[in-house]
Amino acid sequence: MSATWDGGAPPPAPRRGVGGALRIALRAPAMLLVLTGGMIVLMGLRLLERPFCGLHRPLSPHVTVAVCRTVLRIIGLRVARSGPGMAGPGAIVANHTSWLDIFVLNSLGPVYFVSKAEVAGWPGIGWLARATGTVFINRDRREAQAQTRVFQDRLMAGHRLLFFPEGTSTDGMQVLPFKTTLFAAFLADPLRDRLQVQAMSLRYHAPEGRDARFYGWWGDMEFGPSLLMVLAQARQGRVSVVRHPVLRVAETADRKSLAQRLEQQVRDGHRSG
Repeated sequence: MSATWDGGAPPPAPRRGVGGALRIALRAPAMLLVLTGGMIVLMGLRLLERPFCGLHRPLSPHVTVAVCRTVLRIIGLRVARSGPGMAGPGAIVANHTSWLDIFVLNSLGPVYFVSKAEVAGWPGIGWLARATGTVFINRDRREAQAQTRVFQDRLMAGHRLLFFPEGTSTDGMQVLPFKTTLFAAFLADPLRDRLQVQAMSLRYHAPEGRDARFYGWWGDMEFGPSLLMVLAQARQGRVSVVRHPVLRVAETADRKSLAQRLEQQVRDGHRSG
């Protein structure tokens, strides 16, 4: 498993030493225990929710939030957030820097990620994504109508769907142009008149003395080495999350103008984060 954006060679991994190996030995089992225990509880709740609530998930998403907050505490990564959260169902868009984004964004409140279909087959992360209700899609315009129906069903069930419009993760130093294909579903009837969208900007701040791209995950970087590098770090950095004012889809002319407005918000927040 690896990222896809090719933005140059990653920085060399810092030497771990005895201290780093010890931190991995302590943090990795703790993470595994929390993730496994959380998934057992979540799946148990889903067995109760599914026959009585259907797509509605009144309890299980809060397990995901608690698990992700606990994992971030184990890692030692601090999350600083600003701006009001979205009230009610809708869509969220954010820039994509790292596998850590999954834990950071889930820690802010119940959300369901929209991901490319191949992620479902990734070892570990694919299983977690399926268990937490991720929506898997093919980035194909021919499937736009089917995707719109899926989005509509989820939103009508009160879900908040989260998209990464860049289409890939980066080194965290910039925001890539947003791909506009998925935004077409936002303007389809009956979503257009009901849907609200909020942009979020994520900016990672590396630990003192580390490369500024420390938390980035891109190109040919493998998940395993990136995970171990983060777990080995003694004093972590932090991540700033800026939540921007909510936009009403009905107030935009088309998908390109909607994507441009959201992209600009994300870029502004990334610079100030």
